[in-house]
Amino acid sequence: MFKKVNTIIAAAIACSFAFGIASTSVSADEMSGWKKAVAKKVAKKQKYPRSAISKEIEGRAKVRLTVSADGAITAHEIVEPTGEKVLDREIPKLVNRLNPLPALPAGQAEFSFLLPLNWRLD
Repeated sequence: MFKKVNTIIAAAIACSFAFGIASTSVSADEMSGWKKAVAKKVAKKQKYPRSAISKEIEGRAKVRLTVSADGAITAHEIVEPTGEKVLDREIPKLVNRLNPLPALPAGQAEFSFLLPLNWRLD
């Protein structure tokens, strides 16, 4: 079940990055590779709280992350909470586990993007 949850999460992340700050000096291929690396890390680090599983709680959230050139997450903002306390409390913990993300491609000093998160039981 957890492998299926992580696969769904990774696919959702890879398909729905919403970008804020972009640089024209970075190629699309480089950013695509970076996005895939981020999606892989999120899928690996995102946890489904046990209490949410036992109560069959599901939810979606959106978090805006700002990342520096070295991959450090310099800011995060929960743009759209899940509305479920147990899942919303997990979001800052996930951000801490994700920090740092992979370094940005050369030529990219800072990058902000919207990270969709999904907790779904199948």
